[in-house]
Amino acid sequence: MLRTLRYLFLAVVGIVLVVVSLANRDTVTLHVVPDELAPFLPLPNAYELPLFLVILGSIIVGLLIGFVLEYIREYRHRAEAARRKREIGKMERELQGLRDKAGEGKDDVLALLE
Repeated sequence: MLRTLRYLFLAVVGIVLVVVSLANRDTVTLHVVPDELAPFLPLPNAYELPLFLVILGSIIVGLLIGFVLEYIREYRHRAEAARRKREIGKMERELQGLRDKAGEGKDDVLALLE
């Protein structure tokens, strides 16, 4: 059920993106820097692009910036979780060693009772 809703949502988003792209096929001039700074750059200042590429490119760049900032923000939490996971693994190994040591030379039932 949830998978079907997800595919339905993605299909609707895809259809909307195609319709918006078809409606915005006109070319626009995209200036990289203001005209006053253009003589100082070795690159061309203006590019002719379809408007839908500018819109979709802006959305993709915004998403990438958001993902990077979120990754940086959550780094501390992931590092703490990894540290705790290592600590728990160490304690589990120590506990297993203590259980093995306590049960040496004894019956398994008696070792479990202790």
